[in-house]
Amino acid sequence: MQSDSFDAIVVGGGLVGAAIAWGLRRQGLSTVLLDEGDVAYRASRGNFGLVWVQSKGLGAPWYQRWTRASAGNWPELAAALGGATGTDVGLRQPGGVHLCLSDREMADRAARMSRMQAEAGNTGYEYRMIEAPELREMLPGLGPRVVGASWTPYDGHANPLRLLHALHADFAASGGVYAPNAKVEEGHAAPHDFSVFVGGRRFGAPRIVLAAGLGNAGLAPRFGLAAPVRPQRGQVLVTERAAELLSMPTTTVRQTQEGSLMMGDSMEEVGFDLRQSPDVMRQIADRAVLSFPWVGRLNILRAWSALRVMAPDGLPIYDQSARFPGAFTANCHSGVTLAGAHALLLAPMIAAGALDPMLDPFTAGRFDVRAAS
Repeated sequence: MQSDSFDAIVVGGGLVGAAIAWGLRRQGLSTVLLDEGDVAYRASRGNFGLVWVQSKGLGAPWYQRWTRASAGNWPELAAALGGATGTDVGLRQPGGVHLCLSDREMADRAARMSRMQAEAGNTGYEYRMIEAPELREMLPGLGPRVVGASWTPYDGHANPLRLLHALHADFAASGGVYAPNAKVEEGHAAPHDFSVFVGGRRFGAPRIVLAAGLGNAGLAPRFGLAAPVRPQRGQVLVTERAAELLSMPTTTVRQTQEGSLMMGDSMEEVGFDLRQSPDVMRQIADRAVLSFPWVGRLNILRAWSALRVMAPDGLPIYDQSARFPGAFTANCHSGVTLAGAHALLLAPMIAAGALDPMLDPFTAGRFDVRAAS
């Protein structure tokens, strides 16, 4: 049996795993990235592409701080990937808005944003509630149903596919080992001593990071960890390309760097069902047209669904195994938003062998679950 030894093994080749693996290589660790391939439920290929802060962390200010830290690290990540690979990952951070289509929505949004600012305390949280007349100057072509919006300066968007490609390309160019079609068949764990087996090949390392999305639920117990994650379906519609009309992204509509319009934000509890629902697609399109009537004149060219990786409370899960130190898990549904944090904040913690106390609220211990013993 072929055996290879590394400083770190990362299981999962999507945006979460690729960002962490890239960050570990940046720390000088020899790293292998095991990617199951297209048979996996790949949240990364269905990602909407927002780098989004304003909706994250109500009742959980630690998540708000983590998300803001990631948005703040995104320019460094984009510059590093662009310099190394020549790829423009499409990062644009002009701020973003959440549109409100009724007075009730506006009032509810204002209350939410006010509470988030209060929860932020002395760390600060900047936002504005913008009434329709001013908003129409910012976003020409708004529909008459739009009564206003919340705005924060932290928000933006990026190109998820270019990001994933650039992370993989620079990881490999810097000496990382990428193993495609590598489904973990067996795993052995001891403190700072881990082995996984893929197609008759053994990979060993003193560190292992489980970043396999929904696959973490089954993998985590093998390494003394718990990952109580479930699938949540989201659907996306994509139009033909248009002249640049949206100067900033919204929660449900954004214009890509190529000019097409993406519409989405459905949240469906349907298990592992990847089918598309015409009723949900109609709801997505209806809200987009109410927000921007000119969208109704564009042809829809593509539509897809994908499965988010959701913890019971919707927040990420980050853990190190108490029984098998050196085994880590990373689970989230915001692979684009949190790419900056995963690459530039989380990876150095893993390289150093300990998660920062700032991540204590994210452990699976907050749920009524036990890691395998």
